[in-house]
Amino acid sequence: MFARLASKSLLNRKGSVVLTVMAMTVSIFVLLGVEHIRAQSKQSFNSTVSGVDLIVGARTGSLNLLLYSVFRLGSPTNNIDWETYQQISTKAKVAWSIPISLGDSHKGFRVMGTTTDYFKYFSYGKKRHLEFSSGQPFAELFDVVLGAQVATKLGYSLGDKVILAHGLGTTSFKLHDKSPFNVVGILAATGTPIDQTVHVSLQGIEAIHLDWQAIKTQAGTLTSAQLQALELEPKNITALMLGLSSRMATFGVQRDINNYRKEPLSAILPGVALSELWQMMGLLENTLRLISGLILISALLGLSAMMLASIKEREQEIHLLRVIGAPPFYLFLLIELEALLISFISMFAGTATLYLCLLATQDALSTNFGLHIGLNILSFNNILFLLLVAGATMVAAAIPSMTAYRGINRGQ
Repeated sequence: MFARLASKSLLNRKGSVVLTVMAMTVSIFVLLGVEHIRAQSKQSFNSTVSGVDLIVGARTGSLNLLLYSVFRLGSPTNNIDWETYQQISTKAKVAWSIPISLGDSHKGFRVMGTTTDYFKYFSYGKKRHLEFSSGQPFAELFDVVLGAQVATKLGYSLGDKVILAHGLGTTSFKLHDKSPFNVVGILAATGTPIDQTVHVSLQGIEAIHLDWQAIKTQAGTLTSAQLQALELEPKNITALMLGLSSRMATFGVQRDINNYRKEPLSAILPGVALSELWQMMGLLENTLRLISGLILISALLGLSAMMLASIKEREQEIHLLRVIGAPPFYLFLLIELEALLISFISMFAGTATLYLCLLATQDALSTNFGLHIGLNILSFNNILFLLLVAGATMVAAAIPSMTAYRGINRGQ
């Protein structure tokens, strides 16, 4: 009875109510969207690499090294000599090492040269190892393993041919089309940049660049058979990941690498670099939260103004309720309930709109920005925000409610 009366009262003023609902829907959409994308982005970044003790690259900032080696964002300042990699990987305290070579692409997806140790030792999330949805790791010179999204987006399956391109652009005129790669494996989805990566062997990377150099010098292209016959050893790599035999040795090995005399190197701890990244992003996060909070406050003020203006329009309605015996506190609660109904409708509309927008842009965010945003909007933080919105709505409606309550008391 009470809820039906409140809903019918809102329907009588549907024009102003609809505008208020739209304003609050936008504010809730922005508030939940900022919080959800912030939390999901942080979770996505934190789950990208696990179990790696040190990442080593040419001398640069820790964030730059982390971004290009793990997240495939940005570009390295220089390469590392292969001899340097061999010396570091054979240190007594190094349990395993994964070399990484970047610089080529395939239809907008980055190509990474590495070894089979990558599939054996690399882990993500809570130390989850890579798994194959089909196929196996590369074994031959021109074998390629695709990330899940590469295979899905480009429609590849086992046995298909892949032509790599020189450089990182989505369109390239420097195709290594004389040396096509054969798809031998497709990785299971990980929700990390691995899904957008094309994996080949270091020898395969070296082979196609030998072929490219032959084309450049017009010395005649090398056939696949000739390339297979060569003993290909990389001259340099982009970065390497290290797993140590003891966590206690981390800082000692890091210091030795940073003081390496033959060439300037940087060794970083992935977790420390990520913490530095979030510290830098803290100001932006708080700014976005502040903006979304101000948008919500403006919508709540609009709600309060709308309900306050409606008090004078509802004098006959209020008088009728008083005639049939409704006490002043009943009318106070009625106006509060009307405000809550507007708030609940806005919450539902804002949450549903955000869900549909994420559903529509999920693939684009993953492909273009490497952000894997989940659809589970009703996280603990977002539910807490919705409860705060409901509480703020009651506070905003208290002004028109008290106005009606006092007006009735004065009329008694």
